[in-house]
Amino acid sequence: MTAQQENYPAAGFLIGKFVDWLKHRRELNEVRRMNRSEFDLIAQDLRVSPDDLDRLIAAGPHSADEMPKMLEALGIDLENLVRTEPLLVRDMQRVCSLCRDKAHCHGDFAAGTAVEHYKEYCPNAPSIDALGEPVRH
Repeated sequence: MTAQQENYPAAGFLIGKFVDWLKHRRELNEVRRMNRSEFDLIAQDLRVSPDDLDRLIAAGPHSADEMPKMLEALGIDLENLVRTEPLLVRDMQRVCSLCRDKAHCHGDFAAGTAVEHYKEYCPNAPSIDALGEPVRH
């Protein structure tokens, strides 16, 4: 690490975010150049609607980052869940990616109140509750 990097860690973070944003913009442009029938076939292969696929692509690769954090906060073992219920995990990732209330989720994580309040806003709450696993913490 150079002296400049040590003095400006925030700048490095922002540059990294900007690079990620540019990469995502390039990916969006590539998808937009596809013809509609190709896009619809990809959606069908992924077993999502074309509209959902379009929203998932626009949301970006980190759009479901909150889901594993929520499961961890609730004491649910994601690795075990992936082994036992892979389709449920995939659906929960899709639902999380399409969530429009991420600010509420982030606020609760920061305040340490996600366990107490997730049922009020998390679109995955019914799936989480259906797991029947005890909430720890």
